[in-house]
Amino acid sequence: MASDPSQKIDYVFKVVLIGDSAVGKSQILARFARNEFSLDSKATIGVEFQTRTLVIQHKTVKAQIWDTAGQERYRAVTSAYYRGAVGAMLVYDITKRQSFDHVPRWLEELRGHADKNIVIILIGNKSDLEDQRVVPAEDAREFAQKEGLFFLETSALESTNVETAFLTVLTEIFNIVNKKHLVADQDQSNGNAPLPSGKKIVIPGPAQEIPVKSNMCCRSS
Repeated sequence: MASDPSQKIDYVFKVVLIGDSAVGKSQILARFARNEFSLDSKATIGVEFQTRTLVIQHKTVKAQIWDTAGQERYRAVTSAYYRGAVGAMLVYDITKRQSFDHVPRWLEELRGHADKNIVIILIGNKSDLEDQRVVPAEDAREFAQKEGLFFLETSALESTNVETAFLTVLTEIFNIVNKKHLVADQDQSNGNAPLPSGKKIVIPGPAQEIPVKSNMCCRSS
């Protein structure tokens, strides 16, 4: 989505898409960023990112969404791209059990490279292929609750829950950053140094509690 170049950007949030190859990461990104879907999508080579600007609670947020290739041979290259990310979408394919079985490994890698307070949503993609499902939603929901993740099932093909998934992550990041601003404002009123004017906050601070995610553990209709 093209944005007005004169538009004032209040925040820039970097979000990474991770998960096995062919689970639909690029399709999810295309649906969110351009409202497109291609049946001829090819494997992503290396890393690419797209942006979309949206308004959250009267503030202009530029989402910078990075599409990280799932092939094993690129993992060493793309690990650098986790740095600076404040949100992550960990995607598996509900019709491929192996892609779900690899989720803990992806989560371990993500937590090893990204900020410890990164906001993460687990996404079961291709919910339109219900007749081919091999990963029960309950399995993913239990894993998400155990690990403190948001969870949604999506269909990039049918545009089901894609917007909701991104907004869930971006709104949670926004809320965390706003809490930091409240603390900073309190510190300033107590005589501590203020934040530099115009500084874009992109990293959640330490010791930030992420709320319980059980209210987001819903399956697509």
